[in-house]
Amino acid sequence: MYRTTVKIDGMACPMCEAHIAEAIRRGIPAASGVSASFKKKEAVFLSEEQPEEETVRGVVDATGYRYLSSESVPYVKKGLFGFLH
Repeated sequence: MYRTTVKIDGMACPMCEAHIAEAIRRGIPAASGVSASFKKKEAVFLSEEQPEEETVRGVVDATGYRYLSSESVPYVKKGLFGFLH
């Protein structure tokens, strides 16, 4: 599993966050746990496979916001009380 953080310029409010999160869900069907923060200028999601940078860039650019960068790192899901699954 991978945790991908996407740096995005142009988000200014909670509606922007919702717009980006929905675009990621639609454009990257394998994405789960999608969240976005206009204050941090980023969106974060989980996926089983590492997403292609060009795919992520295309999804963000299609919204009218500006893709700055993305980084995917291996992610280990933690269970109840922080124990690994």
